[in-house]
Amino acid sequence: MTTQQRLVRTLLAKGALPPEWHDAVASVDRALFIPEVFEGGDFAEDAEGWLRQVYSDQPVVTQVNDGKQTPDGAFRLFTSSSSMPSIMLEMLALLDVNEGHSVLEVGTGTGYNAAWLSHRLGDTKVTSVEIDEKVLIRATENLKQAGYRPRTVLGNGRDGHRRRVPYDRVICTCTMREVPRMWLEQCPDGRIVTPWGSSFFSGSYATLDVRGGEARGAFSGYPAFMWDRTRRAGAGRISEIYHEEKGSESVTDIAPQNVIQDDPAFFTSLCVTDVSYRWCDAHDSSTEATLWFFADDRKSWATVEYAPDREMYEVEQYGPRALWDEVRAAFLRWHDLGKPGRSRFGLSVDGDGQRVWLDDPHHVVGQP
Repeated sequence: MTTQQRLVRTLLAKGALPPEWHDAVASVDRALFIPEVFEGGDFAEDAEGWLRQVYSDQPVVTQVNDGKQTPDGAFRLFTSSSSMPSIMLEMLALLDVNEGHSVLEVGTGTGYNAAWLSHRLGDTKVTSVEIDEKVLIRATENLKQAGYRPRTVLGNGRDGHRRRVPYDRVICTCTMREVPRMWLEQCPDGRIVTPWGSSFFSGSYATLDVRGGEARGAFSGYPAFMWDRTRRAGAGRISEIYHEEKGSESVTDIAPQNVIQDDPAFFTSLCVTDVSYRWCDAHDSSTEATLWFFADDRKSWATVEYAPDREMYEVEQYGPRALWDEVRAAFLRWHDLGKPGRSRFGLSVDGDGQRVWLDDPHHVVGQP
């Protein structure tokens, strides 16, 4: 029978289980935090398959479309989950939790992460805020079943929770476009870790140390978390977003795949914040592809057609914004700066908002 020890062995083999978290991971049964039916799993139909997924180092999607009824064939937006355990441990390593610390968690989800924190720090040191009432009720029940009773709160995690301030650590389990000032006020001398980004590129952790009303830190990792529900990126099938009206046509000498590599995409995301992209390979045996860009408001789109051995690529742009022109301008600016890697950028947050800088906090390159 597949058990929690299988997950422990998997994480150890990957080198993903820090010694200080071993006891929490081994002691907290992930199955207590997973519903009998989830996206791609059904305990009643395939108990062993359900267990294999639960005790693997994989995310388990527990809610789609905010729990709303979803007709067959409709687009399914993943809106709550039990995160990939190794990714959870990566975040906790960045958080640098020590005994005695009090932690504010933003995004309770299934409650699994809150259980790990409670196991290590004690229930009274953990406060978890969840925006979805049904998700929170289920998580609280999961935690009780597992023997933990941290403070669980219904609310917008952007506002934190004042009743247990100050916190030593803030950990956020959804992607944020900006770090709320409220977190700095409630964690005035500690550390904040959150997935961070914009619609164009959201695959970064921001790890910030807070001192004297200002947070400063760096970007790392490649997380893939669901969005802060109050500021999501656009989503949907291309057929639902694409306007079939003809757009303006042009050509570019920039190979489309170059602009979506991690480093230039990160830089572009600092100024083109409300545009997402999709790379779609051709359905035939060729190696051709189309790079799509969509504005979050669905009013503008652009395409760049890739074909091997070409030096020029066809561009089409539709709507009030010329999305390729915006992306191209950001890409060329990144080139002018010397094509810096993401590790050279940092983030500062204070009462005036957030600023991204290159190499030095005085060299501000974006205020997304």
